[in-house]
Amino acid sequence: MKRIAAILTIAGAVTVAAGGAAFAGKAADAIQALDPDKDGTIDLNEAKAGAKAVFEKINPDGDGTLEVKELKGRLTKKELDAADPDNDGTLDMQEYEAVVTKQFELANPDNDGTVDEKELKTKEGKKLLKLIY
Repeated sequence: MKRIAAILTIAGAVTVAAGGAAFAGKAADAIQALDPDKDGTIDLNEAKAGAKAVFEKINPDGDGTLEVKELKGRLTKKELDAADPDNDGTLDMQEYEAVVTKQFELANPDNDGTVDEKELKTKEGKKLLKLIY
């Protein structure tokens, strides 16, 4: 029984490590994809361009709004409600961009106007990545 527990513990550690490596790759991939000026960072305009692409991708019905089910975990129902000033239960592109802008600011604690790979690996950066990549 102890041997099985040890194997499961090791397997869990490998899974967590692999997930961390996968996320590190995702941050690097996002910068490469969203950084046309190749400065190694994402600025707000680049983040908004990514947000637009994500918005279009996750809006398969093409109605110009995102419902909580279309957001697929990018925002919780509570976060959607907070970002929905007209209280219609959806986000249009302008409202989605406002969420991205706020999350960008949270992911950019040094206020230099860009997020780099290190910032994308933080809790706030990971949330931003879900919205833009």
